[in-house]
Amino acid sequence: MGGVSAAAVGGAAAPGKRREGRWRKWGLSEPEAGRWRRKWGASGEMAAGGSLSRSERKAAARAEILRQEEQRDRRRQVSRIWRKPPAERSPEECQALSESEDIVRDLERRRKRRERLRRRQEEVCDEPEELKRKVTELAAAVRNAKHLVIYTGAGISTAASIPDYRGPNGIWTLLQKGRSIRAPDLSEAEPTLTHMSIACLHKHNLVQHVVSQNCDGLHLRSGLPRAAISELHGNMYIEVCTSCTPNREYVRVFDVTERTALHRHHTGRMCHKCGAQLRDTIVHFGEKGTLRQPLNWEAATEAASKADVILCLGSSLKVLKKYPRLWCMSKPPTRRPKLYIVNLQWTPKDDLAALKLHGRCDDVMRLLMAELGLEIPRYDRARDPIFSLAEPLRPGEETTHSRKPVAPPPGAEPPREEEEEEEKKEKEEAPARPG
Repeated sequence: MGGVSAAAVGGAAAPGKRREGRWRKWGLSEPEAGRWRRKWGASGEMAAGGSLSRSERKAAARAEILRQEEQRDRRRQVSRIWRKPPAERSPEECQALSESEDIVRDLERRRKRRERLRRRQEEVCDEPEELKRKVTELAAAVRNAKHLVIYTGAGISTAASIPDYRGPNGIWTLLQKGRSIRAPDLSEAEPTLTHMSIACLHKHNLVQHVVSQNCDGLHLRSGLPRAAISELHGNMYIEVCTSCTPNREYVRVFDVTERTALHRHHTGRMCHKCGAQLRDTIVHFGEKGTLRQPLNWEAATEAASKADVILCLGSSLKVLKKYPRLWCMSKPPTRRPKLYIVNLQWTPKDDLAALKLHGRCDDVMRLLMAELGLEIPRYDRARDPIFSLAEPLRPGEETTHSRKPVAPPPGAEPPREEEEEEEKKEKEEAPARPG
């Protein structure tokens, strides 16, 4: 390569007013200029001292550019040879690889990383007999747990035609492939077998608390008491007035997020008490949840601190792992809760799990409920709790949304007051834990 040697490079700083735009005048792009500044300093000055003329600095910069271009060409050539099957490489190509061990090592490292990421995205299902064996072990853990907490993710709602994020047909997966995403009609979604099973387990005192990443509101609609849920990322059916103390909540029968987005949470409706603007409860990626409800972080933290067993259902745990208070990592390993994970894909907590079940949540919960001797309640839309919890819109507010509301079946009558009182009594007087 031509150019000025490093020993000859050095110089006094040029006047500040002449430095601006100099790299552009020399024909250097901003990234190239940045690399040059880091190596020689903003003025072309080296530690050894001495000075460079303008032509010398320009020649040295172009020499550096030429060297980098030669490195890129060499890497492309080595990469092309490396991708060939070993049997198809010529002696000259084998020699080129042996002379470029640094590039080959980097290519191997990148290949292993891609392969590792590919394997983590694969869905794996346990064989039926293996899954039954694992469910039997899980059932024993559920029976013996003194304080069982369940963490749920998008995987428990896929059976309700709500897409997850990282599965083969998940939102992020499709976006990475450049495919379009069709928004599902969430008004038609209903609590799944897993949602109803969790509500039943709580009713029988086998589950003390549920922590969910989902904002689809299906836990609430399954009949799970609000005090037993921490919806860390909000609920699409709930809007709140943060001007009232305590915050005033409004449960709706429609998706309140129609007009909201990242850092823009006002729904277009007003508080019936103080007249302030209502806001949704959704916590978007990049935001920090500050609402007391329905996030219910206080109850989630308390439940995690008391837990001796944590069951994770349908969550990749890539987000939940970032919440230290949910994992009791400050406790000695022997005092941390035992972790059970149900997911088809790899999770970052797999190595810490007492048991990993590779199966669909509904399949696992069906087997688990049978093992526990519990009947899974059937979801009845006519008795959906959202209808009794919902705050009706006031005159003039009908035009503030266009989303299809959740509606009872045609001809269905709302639950009678006696039935509502009976349901409330059942929740307060939960049956004893099954043996």
